[in-house]
Amino acid sequence: MAKQILIIDDESSIRESLSGILEDEGFIPVCAASAEEGITILEENNIDLVLLDIWLGDNMDGLTALEKIKAVHTLPVIMISVHGTIETAVKATRKGAFDFVEKPLSYDKIILAISNGLRFSQLEQDNRILRDKTGKTVQLTGESEVIRQLREQIERVAPTDAWVLIRGDHGTGKELVAQSIHRHSLTADRPMIELNCAAIPEELIESELFGHEKGSFTGAHTSKRGKFDQADGGILFLDEIGDMSLKTQAKILRILQEQKFERVGGYKTISVNVRVLAATNKNLEEEIEQGNFRADLFWRLNVVPITVPSLCERLSDIPLLVEDLMKGLASRGLGEKTFSENALDVMMQHSWPGNVRELRNFVERIAIMCPADIISDKDITLFLTSTITSPVSASHLHALRPYDIPNFKQAKRVFEKEYLQHKLNENNGNISQTAEQVGIERSHLHKKLKSLEITNQE
Repeated sequence: MAKQILIIDDESSIRESLSGILEDEGFIPVCAASAEEGITILEENNIDLVLLDIWLGDNMDGLTALEKIKAVHTLPVIMISVHGTIETAVKATRKGAFDFVEKPLSYDKIILAISNGLRFSQLEQDNRILRDKTGKTVQLTGESEVIRQLREQIERVAPTDAWVLIRGDHGTGKELVAQSIHRHSLTADRPMIELNCAAIPEELIESELFGHEKGSFTGAHTSKRGKFDQADGGILFLDEIGDMSLKTQAKILRILQEQKFERVGGYKTISVNVRVLAATNKNLEEEIEQGNFRADLFWRLNVVPITVPSLCERLSDIPLLVEDLMKGLASRGLGEKTFSENALDVMMQHSWPGNVRELRNFVERIAIMCPADIISDKDITLFLTSTITSPVSASHLHALRPYDIPNFKQAKRVFEKEYLQHKLNENNGNISQTAEQVGIERSHLHKKLKSLEITNQE
């Protein structure tokens, strides 16, 4: 999508000259004759870079405008001036200017400055997204036949531009599959933009997907780019796609077909080129029959279907999974412990209805609560029977817990974590439904899940 460059200059000849240069280079010029007009344009449009004259003939000079722009926006600002001095350039740089170009403007210099500014802005955005993903695993652990077949499917589809629908139960690792596809794709150098459709309230999901304009709803103090916009030229991962409302499904279908959309509260059409990966734990064919999911959206997403196997289909992978999980726990300072062969045998006889997520939580629990360095089969049996698999009363709780929990505070934390994890599983990971079921505010539940280190993701 062509980048929009805002020119703020009180000289019409400069605005016309720069507009011609930018159009020749494939940019979209947007002009403002004053700082106030330019700031208003920034609030109402998706501007990628600003060319700002220092000496403006209105009530606000360029340096003041620079401060106001950088206080709200993260885009690069290039200052231009006919009376450039070292002192002025230093002031502009300290206030956040990306570069400083003197008049009369050189075609080559201004294009070089713009190219460098846009490249730097893209790197900053990519780095922010990559920092958010630091620590995420992208390795599919296991050597079972079903995992080998899964890897082969990923290797075939990843280098193409085909859309993929990833299916599987909760906790099987659908997000890992999406990350693996991204890692082997032709756009691996760009971040994969992710959205968990089940974690966003219905009234906000359109804003998350398409972005919004300032003032489009209560709390929209500034304009915001949506996930589709951020994913332009790369991959958008829509997790739990089956939890979208029919209204949102209709809108997203049009965007998927046309690769065009308008922001919430906006009227300008934005064009993108996005590859979509979607994931769901639901049986979408049944959802279609029940009228909860659009058939046309299903067929648009279901270009290449990939099914992630449940843990019970690959129990032979448990030793490798446990080894990887223990390495991760050791890196967090939870100590290094070894599972005996008999212990692993007992674990391989368990059905693991919560899949890899349940296994991960169990390994963390036993690593924390078991005092021994070598985990035995007796330890495994004790801790497996202490796992809550159905709602229990307080009178029965003591019979389901190991007796070596040091104090009440720790026992209470273990109960809360297992109880809320179970309720989340009951509600297919839907936080709003879980909050209503257990009788607490959604925001309070979010904080509680965070404090207990419960991750509501695949």
